[in-house]
Amino acid sequence: MKVLIIDDEEPIRDSVYQILTREGFNVFTASNGIEGLRTFHNERPDIVIIDIVMPEMDGLTVCQRIREIAETPIMMLSAQAIKEEDIVEGLSAGADEYIIKPIRKQEFIARLKALLRRSQMSAIEIDMGYDDGYLNVDLQRRQVYVNGEKRHLTPTEFKLLAVLIEQAGEVVSQRELLEKVWGREYVDDIYYPRVYVSQLRRKIEPDPANPTYIQTEHRVGYRFEKQKPLRQIL
Repeated sequence: MKVLIIDDEEPIRDSVYQILTREGFNVFTASNGIEGLRTFHNERPDIVIIDIVMPEMDGLTVCQRIREIAETPIMMLSAQAIKEEDIVEGLSAGADEYIIKPIRKQEFIARLKALLRRSQMSAIEIDMGYDDGYLNVDLQRRQVYVNGEKRHLTPTEFKLLAVLIEQAGEVVSQRELLEKVWGREYVDDIYYPRVYVSQLRRKIEPDPANPTYIQTEHRVGYRFEKQKPLRQIL
């Protein structure tokens, strides 16, 4: 597995490099966003780790540039406590995960591996899909179309949608979502489902403020509701 680290702080780059190489990853590093994008194009890593605050080109911009051409899982590094607004901003840029500096080795490795798992579909999910004429989800090709237009979903958003579709008509609790989508390491991150569901609704719902596909069961979880087949909603 190839990992690309983009961080302007040499001690952080070296520390993450050592942690990952000891875990058996093939690691590449870049000291700024421009160099990072160049390395990304040349090496095509399986996952990218990006510092948010960097000179010349910040991490969110780097993330956006990568998202324009690839669905590679992206983890953002933050030097301060992560708030919901930060996650929303990162999601809008195309990030999948946040982790706070200084990096704690065990948590970092666990979250990195969980992110890699989320980017891969299970055999059960590959056999499934959904199409009502307005929303078309092809789980085998990992493609989503809304009213005929292709929509980009991050690996985590796609995994979340796949889990909800797999249990369409059933309420999936927040804890179950955390375990199935993010992994058991995330069971205490109770704000994750709310933030990611909100972002997913913006991408697939005709009216995100009044969702028809992803319904909220207050204080319980979420339910995917299949809709009657339509030709198109104009």
